[in-house]
Amino acid sequence: MYRRHLANTRRKLFSTRKLRFRLVFWGSAIIVGATAALFAIAAQFADSRFKQFYDQEPWLALLVPPFGLVLISWLTRRFFPGAEGSGIPQAIAALQLGSHGLRQRVLSLKIAVGKILLTLLGLFSGASIGREGPTVHVGASLMFALHNHQLFRRKNMSQLLIIAGGAAGISAAFNTPLAGILFAIEEMARKYHKRTSSVLLIAVILAGLTAMSFLGQYNYFGETDATLDWSHAWFVVPILGVVGGLLGGSFSSLLIYGSRRLASTMLRQPVLLAFVCGLLLSVYGFLSNGATFGTGYHEAKTIMEGEHLAFSYPLLKFLATATSYLSGIPGGIFAPSLSIGAGLGADMAHLLPYAPYGAIVILGMVAYFTGVVQTPITAFVIVMEMTNNSGILLPLMATALIANAVSHLVCPTPIYQALAEAYLNKTQKPLSKRK
Repeated sequence: MYRRHLANTRRKLFSTRKLRFRLVFWGSAIIVGATAALFAIAAQFADSRFKQFYDQEPWLALLVPPFGLVLISWLTRRFFPGAEGSGIPQAIAALQLGSHGLRQRVLSLKIAVGKILLTLLGLFSGASIGREGPTVHVGASLMFALHNHQLFRRKNMSQLLIIAGGAAGISAAFNTPLAGILFAIEEMARKYHKRTSSVLLIAVILAGLTAMSFLGQYNYFGETDATLDWSHAWFVVPILGVVGGLLGGSFSSLLIYGSRRLASTMLRQPVLLAFVCGLLLSVYGFLSNGATFGTGYHEAKTIMEGEHLAFSYPLLKFLATATSYLSGIPGGIFAPSLSIGAGLGADMAHLLPYAPYGAIVILGMVAYFTGVVQTPITAFVIVMEMTNNSGILLPLMATALIANAVSHLVCPTPIYQALAEAYLNKTQKPLSKRK
């Protein structure tokens, strides 16, 4: 009996079909990692090129955002419909769509290509956007393409591929494998199944290793040894948690409400909307001396290294990021949100001079980021991994939990869930009209 069971197990594990399945899946995860790494390199180049242009020709650079956003808006609607926005809401919406055909409206290889090209063009144009959300969209699209292969047509396989692709994308984008898994479970796969675990782990490991082979071993924001003892933490943590949660929740509410209010304008006059948003970006850039342009990665790292930007930076970056998203161009909010949080922490450090500056910056980052995305576990893990600092883990956890609770008071529905519902209605509406 035992021998027969062992033989059956060996046949299942080493059958030709199983081996083909693994090879194709592993190859796709490697492709996701390589794509994420090349996307990261290109995004950094685009971001730095615009900053250099602004430093050399500031007045000419201020003309780029309005015309750049107009071009991106036109290209998105003409050639890549479905590529707009962060990309995470599309991936979440695809999990809830009932048919393969409907999922292809938001996840396809064409959309993945458009997402990368248009996000890079947005960074060349000075938009306050990130590449991390788009990388999730790209990873989910690349893995979802496997559903066309006969080996991946089992029931619920498409959902597993989307979740695995999204997890691999966020892992490779930030070089944070643990955060990639947690984000997939906490945000994308709220109905988590045991059979998903091995799929997630393999996709994240292979994508992460591939990205690392391109980019090398690195921490997103370098390393910091900032700590916070409980003699300071007992009053610093609640203050930052409340302030970050309020501001992050307000940002999410603004995007949700603004997207609904501007939906008709985006349909009727998308080019005009993009032009006006581009003009606003130029105004914010002028007022901040160029600091609000781009991902905010350089500004966040500068703040963490001890150099304080203008006190108005978090507010102007807040407005620039909201404006970029509401313009309808492709681009994420992860990196800009982390930058806003770092600026918020730096400002709060001046109001709380007795606590360590570096620790307050990190706590401000996790507080605001949690307030925006309302995924507290992912938030404190991703910040811990990006800074290679586990010594401040308990204050990070407490800050994230407080910020999450406060954010829910301001914005009851998490931003990605709310935006995913909008994509669901948008995607299913044409089909219902034909019926």
